[in-house]
Amino acid sequence: MMGRKSEILLRKNMETSSVKYFLQADNLVKKYKDVCAVNDISLQVRKGECLALLGPNGAGKTTTCEMLEGLIVPDAGKITVCNHTYKQNRPAILQKIGVQLQETHLYKKYTVLETLQLFASFYKGRMEVPYILEKLKLKEKTHARLEHLSGGQKQRVYLGCSLVNNPELIFLDEPTSGLDPQARRHIWSLLKTLKSEEKSIFLTTHYMEEAHELADRIAIMDHGKIIAFGSVDELISTHCDREVLAFKVGADGEKMFREKLPWMNSVRRVSDRLEVSVENATKCTQELMLLADRNEIPLHQYAIRQSTLEDVFIKLTGRSIRDD
Repeated sequence: MMGRKSEILLRKNMETSSVKYFLQADNLVKKYKDVCAVNDISLQVRKGECLALLGPNGAGKTTTCEMLEGLIVPDAGKITVCNHTYKQNRPAILQKIGVQLQETHLYKKYTVLETLQLFASFYKGRMEVPYILEKLKLKEKTHARLEHLSGGQKQRVYLGCSLVNNPELIFLDEPTSGLDPQARRHIWSLLKTLKSEEKSIFLTTHYMEEAHELADRIAIMDHGKIIAFGSVDELISTHCDREVLAFKVGADGEKMFREKLPWMNSVRRVSDRLEVSVENATKCTQELMLLADRNEIPLHQYAIRQSTLEDVFIKLTGRSIRDD
């Protein structure tokens, strides 16, 4: 159940009357037999903006993306891309969007150059392939076969395939999945460059840090509905207290803390530690330490940190994005 503050934020961020959006989806519905995969959702992406769609497995993210990309037709609702609808002018939309799927299977005997040239041949207007190679720092791999590339290099080729038509809107499904931190940050740098060039990005990811780093606004989806929408700061200030206390304690200690400290009502277990969001960490720490000392309850790995997007996600969905 959303509180009044949450409802106001959601309504404000999803309002469409006064702002022009490059992508706009209104009241989308998609059902599969008795399952409503997407249940009356609306969202928008501005020009030059990155919107991240987050949600646990089964939330409806993939179905939403497939409708926005024109791969499947919604049962109800309307999708507008650059003032076109798929029903009225699908070819025009496909010339303006680029799509990088999570699982991309390309012919591995092709070289990087041959792969990009193949994809470029599908479009009327396109970027010069040498420019893409330079942009993605793949020039040295121009004549290398895909089968000989590292994971990060392959991801850059896949990204390049989504850019050959110089799209105004790019759909990225888990663009850095399985990459090491260095390769992941290189992809982030490329995406930031695209944003600076006024490209719009629709991103799905399982990395909270990635969403925080790249997204201007975030939509959190669960059970077919968008349950929160806003910037990272807006989501944190609306749904979480400012700070989080984290510590390890035995079962008896945990029971006593829950009974004696009212603010422990919102505690959750993360791995082998307890975490609880609080508004005043200093005051809560004093109360916790005093109670622990009086009852000789040992605390371990005690820490205070700022609330994060992960905390918002867990509070709203009841689980971590990687619990599935």
